Amino acid sequence: MNRPAFRNWQTVQEEVLRRIHAREWKPGDLIPNEADLAEEFGCARATVNRALRTVAESGLLDRRRKAGTRVALQPVAKATIDISLIRQEIEARGQKYGYQLISRSLREPPAQISGALQIPMTARMLHLSALHLANDAPYAVEDRWINTATVPTALNEGFDTISGNEWLLANAPYTHGEIAFSAAAATKEEARLLGCPLHAAVFVIDRLTWDHAASVTKVRLIFAPGHQLRTAL
Repeated sequence: MNRPAFRNWQTVQEEVLRRIHAREWKPGDLIPNEADLAEEFGCARATVNRALRTVAESGLLDRRRKAGTRVALQPVAKATIDISLIRQEIEARGQKYGYQLISRSLREPPAQISGALQIPMTARMLHLSALHLANDAPYAVEDRWINTATVPTALNEGFDTISGNEWLLANAPYTHGEIAFSAAAATKEEARLLGCPLHAAVFVIDRLTWDHAASVTKVRLIFAPGHQLRTAL
């Protein structure tokens, strides 16, 4: 019987997943260490490490320093959130996209914004307020701060025909970020823009992105009542 070839970390990963799903390695089992697996698979230990790390990131393995690697007792399913273009999101629903710039200004940010972006309160930033529409109806309000020290070319863009969301995804790379989801009561201005009652329940996404150690942008998206967010597990 020919021994299977494990030439790269992907093939090792496939075998690890096969053993987990076939219950050859049951939930809670301590699996062989990297050195033993590398010898069994006939590959470098680094190849095994990469494969196990990837499986652990999916929630199927529990890796602990000095305690070894175990098959997770309760695997955690992880959702993937993509930063999509609101325009594409609306058009994917078969609706017509619309955009309105409400205001564009260069000014000092409030303490909450400067703290999140880790810049001095005296630093002037580009602030954008805009409205996204679906079939001419309010879809979401975009309230965005752009760190022009990181993205100086944003100063040359008027944002009257393109949203900050779309322009940044095309022109400003980012390495990582954080996203928060919440429910909120619509403020007077948000209710006016979204065409909903004051204090109506709205869905809010707060997003902060970075290019390595430099902050790029902080945006708050306020969606009209009834909005749903869908993702994949």
